[in-house]
Amino acid sequence: MDNELTLVGHLNELRRRIIICLVSLGIGTIFSLPFASLGLRILKLPASGVIEKLVFFSPEEGFLIYMRIALLSGFIFSMPVILYQVWAFILPAIEERRRRYTVLFIFFCSSSFIIGCLFAYFILIPPALKFLLSFAKNDLEPVISAQKYISFVISLILGCGLVFQMPVLSFLLTKLGILDVRSLRKKYKYAIVIIFIVAAVITPTPDAFNMFMLALPMLFLYELSIWISFFARPKLK
Repeated sequence: MDNELTLVGHLNELRRRIIICLVSLGIGTIFSLPFASLGLRILKLPASGVIEKLVFFSPEEGFLIYMRIALLSGFIFSMPVILYQVWAFILPAIEERRRRYTVLFIFFCSSSFIIGCLFAYFILIPPALKFLLSFAKNDLEPVISAQKYISFVISLILGCGLVFQMPVLSFLLTKLGILDVRSLRKKYKYAIVIIFIVAAVITPTPDAFNMFMLALPMLFLYELSIWISFFARPKLK
């Protein structure tokens, strides 16, 4: 009976925190909506000199594009709240002396996410667009749908932002005793396969170029995660 009550309590706590996350995401999205046109101009910058104009093919497409951009902005702005809710949910499983890491957890997760987004925006997307559109040459004239372009850009930005959480998760899981450096080293070969599968899933196009562009930093992040796990491991007394 106690176990049942504990399980129900955990589920209620999880539901409450999910609701808080969704409300913060909704508020961030609503406040971002008036600036969605600015967001569109920013997201178009990586395509400068490659795509002259974006078009849309249905009456509702323009509205849906702005909503998607506002949702992305709302997610970024509400990230500290979402991260705090995640941390607060796992807090009971953390030792008392490690609960002081709350601010560091939120700071490093947010920073890693932003760095991942910037990596996609400045490093990954521009050469990917040039490479993919270079196949058109003189035989084909690209007419790029705004919805397809925004989906392409947002997928890479969010994918990179989430992938860049690997070192932070490595630190946290090592501190909690769930992960250790030896298991990370031992499963390196499997990790490489998984990384390439994840890169293929995240990239919105089926070409190998984009997959390698995302897989290489993921391999670096995995190696970084191993070293972070090494330094975060419990010290022998």
